[in-house]
Formats: sequence, C-alpha cells, structure tokens
Amino acid sequence: MSSKSFDTASPLEPIPMDASLTLVPRVRLALTVYPSNPSHTKPVDDWQLKKSLLDFLKSSLAVSLSVPDGDLEIRRVKDVRKRRRDDPVAHGSLVIRDLGFLKSSYAEESGEDAARALEEKYADWKRHLVEKMNGMDLVLGGVKFMLGVGMPVSDNFEAMRKEWEEFHAFGNRGPSRGRRQEPDTIVLRGVPSRWFAEPRVSSKPSMLVTHTIFSTFGSIRNISVADDDDFGRESDEDTDGLVSGLHCKIVVQFEKHEDFHKAMKALCGRSLEKQGSRMRADYEVSWDKDGFFRNSRSETQEKSSRMTSLASGPYRSEFPKYISRYSPEKTRPKRFRE
Repeated sequence: MSSKSFDTASPLEPIPMDASLTLVPRVRLALTVYPSNPSHTKPVDDWQLKKSLLDFLKSSLAVSLSVPDGDLEIRRVKDVRKRRRDDPVAHGSLVIRDLGFLKSSYAEESGEDAARALEEKYADWKRHLVEKMNGMDLVLGGVKFMLGVGMPVSDNFEAMRKEWEEFHAFGNRGPSRGRRQEPDTIVLRGVPSRWFAEPRVSSKPSMLVTHTIFSTFGSIRNISVADDDDFGRESDEDTDGLVSGLHCKIVVQFEKHEDFHKAMKALCGRSLEKQGSRMRADYEVSWDKDGFFRNSRSETQEKSSRMTSLASGPYRSEFPKYISRYSPEKTRPKRFRE
C-alpha cells in the first residue's frame, strides 16, 4: 500500500507496514467494575465476571459476538479493603477482532463513497456498543456490581485529532499567532521489541529496522527506540518476576504533518500482527505534546556543556594576577659588563 492511500483506507482494512508486519483492525474497550454498595470489601469473582460479559456479547446484541477468552482481560484490585469508597474493585479491557459482519453490507460497493459510508457505520456501531454496555448491572455471586465502559482515547482517531487541534490553537500560550503549529510526532508503546530487531542478530529493537518500517508512512526527521518495561503495569501491581525488555517505546517525528496524520489514522484502532506469529500486539498510540526531541536535544546540550565545564575546571587557572607596585620605568636598570 502506498503512503498516499493510507488516508483513504477503510478502518476495517488491514494495512501492511512491511513484508512481515501488518496492522489489523480491532475494537478495544476499557472496562471498570464498581460495587453497588460502596462499602463492599470482598474481591470480585473474575471468572464469573468474564462469563457474564461473554454471554452478554453472544446473546444481547443485534449481532452475536464471539470473543476468545484471551481477549477479555480482568484485573482485580490488589486489596479491596484499602481502596477508597468511590474506587472500582476491578478493571480490564475487551478486544473485539472479528468485524467481518460490518463489511458485508458494502462488499459489492467500492470507491470513496463506500469507504466513507463504512467508516460512518463503523463509528455508529462502536458508539452504540459503548452505550449498550456502559452502566450495566451485573450480579455475581449474589453481589450487585455496575460496569463502566469507555473507548480509550488512543483508539479514537477523531477525538485525538480534535485534541491536538485544540492544543495547538489554544495551548498554554493562548491562541497561536503567526505560523500555524501542527503536530508531527507519534508515540507508540507496547510493541514487542523482537519484532523491530535485526533477525538472527539481537532481540533488542534496532533503530535501522524501525526507521525502515515507519518510513512506509513518509519521510522521518527523528526517531527514538527504547525499552518500555512499564507498559501495562499497574501502580498496585507486583513487579517481581516480570521480564524486562519485552516491549519497546517508539517515538517517530515526521518531516511533514501530512505524514504524521496518515500514520496516526493507520495506527489508531488497530493491532500489530507478525507473519508466522499467533500473537497480536495491542499497542497504545498517542501524539507528542511535550516536545520529546526538542527536550532531548536540550538535555544533551546541557550535559555536553556541563561535561566541558567539568573537564576544563581543574586545569583552569583561578589565581589572581600579581600587580607590581613599581612600574618598569621606575625600576633601576641592571648593569652588565661589556
């Protein structure tokens, strides 16, 4: 797929990034479980909760959805008794990958009009799904709970575009003046490090490989690749036994805003799939609000300046110059034998 066709690609269409990596569509929802009684102190039964949600998806929607158990994740609060009254007892995520039923209505149509109609239908279906599930009452083991459902901002392209337009139009400096400012840097978290490594060389992500893959979207000005060991880790989660280096964080600055726009639209609402692997990476994508590369250059320059100062400090003469009371004219000349 050429870089020009990313903007017109259907949201339900797979997008190849290179010979082995493909972006595949999916819907991800954030789940939060609250007890109806705020003073509830018993942990939620995650098995019953998952069963209740999977049954609802199969039987309570216009189109039955079959979701594999591994695509519904529930994480209970570590200690329910220590939580505040308004805090949830569990949270998690639901990923829906089988979206073929949405494409069936437009299978015989083609062109921009059909793609636009499919995109609108897709957005309406996601909105309806969230409204249907949000606020659901769940009875688990005789205890009543309420389910909160929302779509992460990183999965909502239109919401992110509105966010960056408002940020640059009405940022901390007030309405922008002069040259229009537009974002150009994406931030990708939670992608497998070995998928961006040099085969048979290392399991660490390679800057060259990453640059080649993301050049699919357009010309790149700056790129950064680093380990992302904190991805998906909760603040109350035990860190013992977790392996470091599994995920990496990729920051890409494009030469043009148009290429940034294409990359964001392609990455939003999709998972990463590698040929020959059964795993799918449900990454998080966002845009850079903090000037990542600008701050990195400032820190590098500051560090370089500090090192130069430290290196020259011990050898710099700080002794004051000696000023004689007697000028050379008043000094008696020495006599030498001819």
